Amino acid sequence: MLFQRTKLNGVVLIEPERIEDDRGVFARTFCAREFAKHGINMTFAQCNTVFNTRKGTVRGLHYQCAPHEEEMLVRCTRGSAYVVVVDVRESEPTWRTWEAFELSAANQNLLYIPKGVADGFQTLEDKTEVFFQMSQPYAPSAQRGIRYNDPLVGITWPLDDVILSQRDKGFLDAGK
Repeated sequence: MLFQRTKLNGVVLIEPERIEDDRGVFARTFCAREFAKHGINMTFAQCNTVFNTRKGTVRGLHYQCAPHEEEMLVRCTRGSAYVVVVDVRESEPTWRTWEAFELSAANQNLLYIPKGVADGFQTLEDKTEVFFQMSQPYAPSAQRGIRYNDPLVGITWPLDDVILSQRDKGFLDAGK
């Protein structure tokens, strides 16, 4: 696996090394020992999958506050998604900074998201599925969010036609 650091402290794009032959492709998507060599010592407490029927669906931006902060490993298992991360750690110089990555079933890349970083995504095609592995179980009282079009963050989404849940529409700006 190839581990690529990003501009947000702790966020890592992981590219599986693909072994291809006439049968198809084999790729490791997790190895505790190899992840630890790159400073990621994550254990999984919960896994979620989300299936999105329509292109343009936006989910997020979500995170959990202390003491339920979570690390995540995200992978797109069907279709493709524009995955956005936003630094919500006020102590970091990249606070309120965002970065985006295209994850797809075709590229098989994964994204490691550390504690204190919100995440969200927009589907780039119909019938997109995203798989999440988290270090903490979901804690409803700790759930927080940032509005997808918060002007303080200024995310540029690839598709203008946005499908959004009522809950995600209700998130406040990052400055509030």
